[in-house]
Amino acid sequence: MVQKYRVALMIETSSSYGRQLLEGIVRFRQTHHDWSVFVEQRDLTSKPPEWLREWDGNGIISRFTTREFAETIKKIGISMVELTDRSEDFGFPVIRSNDNAIGSLASKHLISRGFSDFAFCGFEGEEWSTRREAQFQTDIEDQGHKCSIYRSKWNIDKGRSWEDEQDDLVRWLRELPKPVGIFACNDVRGQHVLDACARTNLKVPEEVAVIGVDNDSLICRLSDPPMSSIIPNPEEIGFQAATLLAKLMAGQPAERPQKLVPPIGVEARQSTDVIAISDPSIAAALSYIRENACSGATVQSVVEHCGVSRSTLERQLRRLYSRSPQQEIRHIQIKRVCQLLTDTDFPMDRIAALCGFDHPEYMHVVFRRAIGITPGQYRRNNNGDA
Repeated sequence: MVQKYRVALMIETSSSYGRQLLEGIVRFRQTHHDWSVFVEQRDLTSKPPEWLREWDGNGIISRFTTREFAETIKKIGISMVELTDRSEDFGFPVIRSNDNAIGSLASKHLISRGFSDFAFCGFEGEEWSTRREAQFQTDIEDQGHKCSIYRSKWNIDKGRSWEDEQDDLVRWLRELPKPVGIFACNDVRGQHVLDACARTNLKVPEEVAVIGVDNDSLICRLSDPPMSSIIPNPEEIGFQAATLLAKLMAGQPAERPQKLVPPIGVEARQSTDVIAISDPSIAAALSYIRENACSGATVQSVVEHCGVSRSTLERQLRRLYSRSPQQEIRHIQIKRVCQLLTDTDFPMDRIAALCGFDHPEYMHVVFRRAIGITPGQYRRNNNGDA
């Protein structure tokens, strides 16, 4: 009988990032069956468990390392791989996301949208946030632009409330030049920014474009509007951490003390789906189209609502997007159809009604002309049934 290694996974299950790390470890275990795994159910603010002091195990993968915890692990001689990205170096091998690459990806995404004003919103005392901020600011300034910075603590101080925190964020947003592209250090912070924009009636993405990090599907899709996000690679981090721990438990040395895993890319959603526009009347027209394309907006209603001439609207939209106002309305409708086909099991007649089409047959014709396949084919392709 093969003796199994006893491994403890000190990884939070409360975040999508932590769960994806665990998915990477699961992938490793599919071809390595000599591990007996225990997952400590906790979040990143929890203290290390007392049972670890007397635990008769072989290895640990940790996201919770403190100095006391690190000293305890060294005394009992257990192999450990750190996935911590928010604290000091405790002398264990570390595998984490490449925060510099994440900051650069954010700057490239927002610069490509035509912005000339930029800002970063992060957390104080969090090294991962500080690294992302520094790289983003460097990239922006290297392009000849300025970058405004806002930070506050992850955990709100006693005596302050969530409303106090958001009021400060609102004041900062109001003072920024518009339009502005904002890089939020993670999706949670991005949601804070979007909430503050809603409180002060700032249009997203026309006045404020926001991109976060982690691509947490629930947070991004619950945001209003849906939030663009940089996609890290926590599953690969988890897989590599498990691979390294297996080597350490077998007595092999770590090849290098720290390994950085680059992000996969950007999941672009509505919060950055814009080209920076300094003309407030055109920005207002685009905002009106986004909000009303699926509820009966016409070119005439856009003109009347925004006080811009039809010829100016036509000229500016063709310059910015190479689309006429009517084509922009259709573009928004089709994007909404795509979203509902992917995220719901609604029948075609309901999707047509929700997207501003009087008849599902007409939606079918317009969709096929725009996308090249039928709505049914699109749904099958994106639900993994094709």
